[in-house]
Amino acid sequence: METTLTGRKGPLDGLLDGPLDGFARAHDEQLARFPVREPAWQPVHTVYVPADQVTPEIVQRWRHGATDLLHRLLFTPAELAALFGLDPELAQPVHDRVRRKLHAEPIEDLRIDFEDGYGTRSWEEEDRDTGSAAAAVAAMHAAGTLPRRWGLRVRSFADGDPLRSVRTLDGFLTGVVRRIGELPGGFTVTFPKVLMEDYLRQFAGCLEALEGALGLPSGTLRFEMQVEAPQTVLMLQRSADLVPSLGGRLAAAHFGVFDYTAALGLPPDEQRLDHPACDHARHVMQTALSGTGVELSDGSLAAAPASDAAADVHALLRRHSALVSHSLAHGFYQGWDMHPAHLVSRFTTVYAFHLACYEKYADRVNAWRERRAAAEGVLDEPATVKTLVAALARADLALR
Repeated sequence: METTLTGRKGPLDGLLDGPLDGFARAHDEQLARFPVREPAWQPVHTVYVPADQVTPEIVQRWRHGATDLLHRLLFTPAELAALFGLDPELAQPVHDRVRRKLHAEPIEDLRIDFEDGYGTRSWEEEDRDTGSAAAAVAAMHAAGTLPRRWGLRVRSFADGDPLRSVRTLDGFLTGVVRRIGELPGGFTVTFPKVLMEDYLRQFAGCLEALEGALGLPSGTLRFEMQVEAPQTVLMLQRSADLVPSLGGRLAAAHFGVFDYTAALGLPPDEQRLDHPACDHARHVMQTALSGTGVELSDGSLAAAPASDAAADVHALLRRHSALVSHSLAHGFYQGWDMHPAHLVSRFTTVYAFHLACYEKYADRVNAWRERRAAAEGVLDEPATVKTLVAALARADLALR
């Protein structure tokens, strides 16, 4: 009796021993590079605050600013639906969710900015603000107001002074750990303007060294890279080994719209998230990082209401909502918010996006499982069903 590849006798016995040499190694590498992960919570936004403006009351200040706007200009579900063009059936549930969210968790992810939003400062001033920011984090932790995700953005190595960047990170972490006795969960650090691939590996090495100095478990300190230069996009396109080379420390990639569009030479009025050039960069990020577990985040709208007048606030909210919708449609479920007003348009648009299709997606998944056509005769492929299941899981996590 002949044996097959599964151990039974058959016509292929021995014929594929050579061609399949190394299969187990390749499959193990596949699982390491592209692990199968269950859907996990990801913040819908990152709130970006200059380091010298961060106080223990920062979350309450943003909550108050956004809630005041909602009560003053969008008090009823009908007003919310009219401004954002919502399906009338979604007006009440979305309005209720936004109101509850602003009360319970106005900021999901807080980033204390020591880079562009902070500006050029003396070493003494930055050291002082580093200590103040660490104290603010400790106070928020004690009060139970520290967001689920939090951290800082350091200066770029591209500025030519990595010591300033690492000094701030070291001082901040040391201050937090000394005051609290541990590093609270949810910490991450944003690493901007990545013009050279070596900067990423060097920064990962700095995180490893800081872990040792602070007595933190290996792998505790992870970082987000900002994709805000054409060189970074090209780097992602050509470097298949980028994520593995960083030893699991790369947690996310965040798109930076203003540096990127400026580097391309776009005119000021075209420096916007929904420009086709930005779509290209985001799609490269998706392609290069798909399946790696690295989270993706879109950029920001650097604008506040021109005044407190209803017309100016409404114009800002509509524009921000349109950009959030554009990001969601392109598969970017997180973005950066830079003003309390953005919280209203962010949460309204995100909740409406997930609620609008939830029942339809659930019906299509159930139809596929029951081997029947969904509404309007849709027959979904397994890959589409996988996407539908992921969309439902993402909605469940975002709508909690």
